[in-house]
Amino acid sequence: MIANKVGIVSTRIDTCRSSLFCSKNSSVSLHPTNAADRVLMDIQNSGIIACLRAKSAELAVEAARAALRGGISVLEITMSTPGVFEALQCLVQEYPSTSIGIGTVLDRREAKEAVDLGAKFLMSPAMVKGILSDVAEGQALYIPGAATPTEVLSASTDGAKIVKVYPVSVLGGVEYLAALKKPFPHIPLVASQGMTLDSVGAYICEGASAVVLSDAIFDKKAIAERNFLRIHHLACSAAARGNQAVSNIQDFLGCGLATSYVEDDNVL
Repeated sequence: MIANKVGIVSTRIDTCRSSLFCSKNSSVSLHPTNAADRVLMDIQNSGIIACLRAKSAELAVEAARAALRGGISVLEITMSTPGVFEALQCLVQEYPSTSIGIGTVLDRREAKEAVDLGAKFLMSPAMVKGILSDVAEGQALYIPGAATPTEVLSASTDGAKIVKVYPVSVLGGVEYLAALKKPFPHIPLVASQGMTLDSVGAYICEGASAVVLSDAIFDKKAIAERNFLRIHHLACSAAARGNQAVSNIQDFLGCGLATSYVEDDNVL
């Protein structure tokens, strides 16, 4: 009985190790040569993309500052935020080395304006092929959305360096992401929709390069009450969880794997 349990644990660790090795070592080199690859490396190193929606540009900037001070290194501001480009321009000037991008981008005009104003990445809920071709030279990273295996493969084949699985919670959550990674271990995936702080580690262990956190950082009540200290604290927690998950990956890919076997064996 104990031997069977150890075998299950070992298989689980091997699966995690294998999918993470492929997802962390594809599409980006250790020495990125363009803006898109640098952002991709930032995303994979942090494990977190903070997604901000606000009712004004001023509120968005204040909330973003709180999150960035809390350790967030990849920030997305959605197109649904009034004055989104004003907020983008302000934040890019204040945080020139931070990966700040625009989300819910649905057409090429929006994408071009965002990149012209300094957006380092663009994200969509679906694939917009025109955007992908427009940034083919690597001036910005485009993260298209996909819901099915066919859409994931199509986006990657068309040139996407990383694909957002959306809406992942509705589709089956961690189990669905894990199922997608089995045929596509070489395609970096971002898990998006319905994410909580507690789910970060599980998604990354199952092969996600990162997770998108929205309300988990930019709590609606906190934003409405301008409680930026609350947002700062949530950002600190999110950044820490992302860092821990990425650190766990490094352990799985190194000597930490053997330690996990021993510890699990002792527990069982």
